[in-house]
Amino acid sequence: MDGTARLAIGRVSQRTGTNVETIRYYERVGLLPRAARSSGGYRLYGVGQIKRLSFIRRARALGFSIGEIRTLLRLADERKRPCAEVRVVAEAHLSDVRAKIADLEAMEHVLKETVARCAKGAGSHCPMIEALSREPTDQDRTTRTEPRSPVDWVGTSRTFPGGAE
Repeated sequence: MDGTARLAIGRVSQRTGTNVETIRYYERVGLLPRAARSSGGYRLYGVGQIKRLSFIRRARALGFSIGEIRTLLRLADERKRPCAEVRVVAEAHLSDVRAKIADLEAMEHVLKETVARCAKGAGSHCPMIEALSREPTDQDRTTRTEPRSPVDWVGTSRTFPGGAE
């Protein structure tokens, strides 16, 4: 495709692996410039828009938020491409990724402990079902410092101290 060729949204979707509705969404939120329209009203995308869409897709695959992508695109559009500013955005995102990894590790530990408790019992009492079925208390809805069940640790970055109540 040369610099003047234009593709309809369906072709852009196929070429980039991006859902048509997602392409429209990126236009609506201003990440992707509005497409030109054919005489029949169809969206037509040029090389620059397709490259930008690929940039957005790669950034989303790395977990960058829409706001972070907006910042990265703004920086990419600047002639001097201030790498230091890009690094700041990437470092903040890396910190978020590390926090999510810590949360996932805590969840893994909680599930491992709970599954081990389930494996010990042959009766009708199931610690996993009990923990998942427990009604939240007023304290659960505010800021409780110590969970009462290993499942309460899911979504936190704390390490479960072993065993359940």
